[in-house]
Amino acid sequence: MTDNRRQTSGDLETDSDARHSGKLWGVGLGPGDSELVTVKAARVLASAEVIAFHSARHGRSIALGVAEPYLRSDQIREQLIYPVTTEVTDHPRGYRGALDEFYAEAAERLADHLRAGRDVALLAEGDPLFYSSYMHMHKRLSGDFETEIIPGVTSVSAASAAAGIPLVEAEETLTVLPATAPADELAHRIAGADAVAIMKLGRQFDKVLGVLRAVGVADRAFYVERASTDRQVVRALEEVDPHSVPYFSMIVIPGDMNNPAARADDVRTAVGDGDRSPLGEVVVVGLGPGADRWTTPEVSAELATATDLVGYKTYLSRITPRAGQRIHASDNRVESERACMALDLALSGARVAVVSSGDPGVFAMATAVMEMAAEPRWRDVPVRVMPGITAANAVAAAAGAPLGHDYAVISLSDRLKSWDVIVDRVRAAVHADLVLAIYNPGSGERTWQVAAFRELLIDSGAGDRVLVVGRDVGGPDESVRITTPRELDPGCVDMRTLLIVGSSTTTVARRDGVPVTYTPRTYRP
Repeated sequence: MTDNRRQTSGDLETDSDARHSGKLWGVGLGPGDSELVTVKAARVLASAEVIAFHSARHGRSIALGVAEPYLRSDQIREQLIYPVTTEVTDHPRGYRGALDEFYAEAAERLADHLRAGRDVALLAEGDPLFYSSYMHMHKRLSGDFETEIIPGVTSVSAASAAAGIPLVEAEETLTVLPATAPADELAHRIAGADAVAIMKLGRQFDKVLGVLRAVGVADRAFYVERASTDRQVVRALEEVDPHSVPYFSMIVIPGDMNNPAARADDVRTAVGDGDRSPLGEVVVVGLGPGADRWTTPEVSAELATATDLVGYKTYLSRITPRAGQRIHASDNRVESERACMALDLALSGARVAVVSSGDPGVFAMATAVMEMAAEPRWRDVPVRVMPGITAANAVAAAAGAPLGHDYAVISLSDRLKSWDVIVDRVRAAVHADLVLAIYNPGSGERTWQVAAFRELLIDSGAGDRVLVVGRDVGGPDESVRITTPRELDPGCVDMRTLLIVGSSTTTVARRDGVPVTYTPRTYRP
């Protein structure tokens, strides 16, 4: 025999009691036009005793505005105000903890009405189970109370209608993505999709635009803002002001069967050089100095969409390749050969990411690729460079702000220039009273340069200047010390170390007992 009693708020509830409880309605209101509210939704909105709706702290509710033509003046209105939206919270469990607590409290408020026998219509823009806040109430209340969901027209459908282009046809598939997803995840999903809808843009627009450009589909996309309302906007991505993009906006990329940009590409291909192998491209990227969080979204997108990854084996080990990507690792002393390999792969149609640490244009692979690409054989291969956070910037930030005024960047490696040139440049920089950021100070095979550099600074009158010794900054073995050239132990410096030598104005201060250094913006020697 089945026990039809249900547990609710700690008390056993019988079927007889349940029949006297109110009913929770999840009411889908559609994308914004009140005339797109379904007949059933309009009937429930007019009959429910309680109208519940979410809002931010400003108190305005788009959902309530859409539902307003169908409401009565004597209905109870239960406003559920989010404690946070995107702002910082001091909740002990952070943003997610603050929302979980809010949803639990909101569910209990609605449960009080339902226990009292009042039907509750909880408003939801679009569809109640499609990226909607309703689902959080449904999961908490549907086990104890009768519930019914009224589907609504989604914003994806409204955006497609606004653009006037079918998103998918025949066997094409549609991928729906939240703009809040990481850039590399967006790039991976978009690269393999027929048609795409990207929701919740707002302040994520710049990131998404960068991903679309990296994947090569930005020219096939349409921006739709506040679809179906009297404030609806449809325009090309390049015409959008990133600072004016609201949360209720979307990017749609129709499938190739109906996308006018795709058809234009087909025409260009048909009248082009049909016998030539398609050119790929080479993109030189910088991962940043050591921490994954310092890899920019733009670089992550390029890595996700590349067919081939080329680079020094140590740098490539920082990347988790996706399925199907080809990895071409090499030693750190074959930059020209590595560049030639990347350009040859692009000649055969590959999308090649050449990987550097830090910024690729600072003592890294960008120059090697550009030099080789200037040769006649590869002159037609597209080459782009994506910047990265430099090691100098990372070490400077860890030590305070020593690069706050004019500074010079010098490599201590004498493999590609003579030691005499290095000596002349260091002396000139010290004489000009510049801060120096010193790359490549030493390695397993270059053991005497750091000691010689130390003596050069002392002989040039800079022996007592501020010296920052940053090793593996951003990595698991990070260490940062503030000392002087005179006190430097050359034995503690290796290839993973970067040195910053202050100018005569660089100052050491203490913050919470920890020494920090800065170079004043105003120069008074």
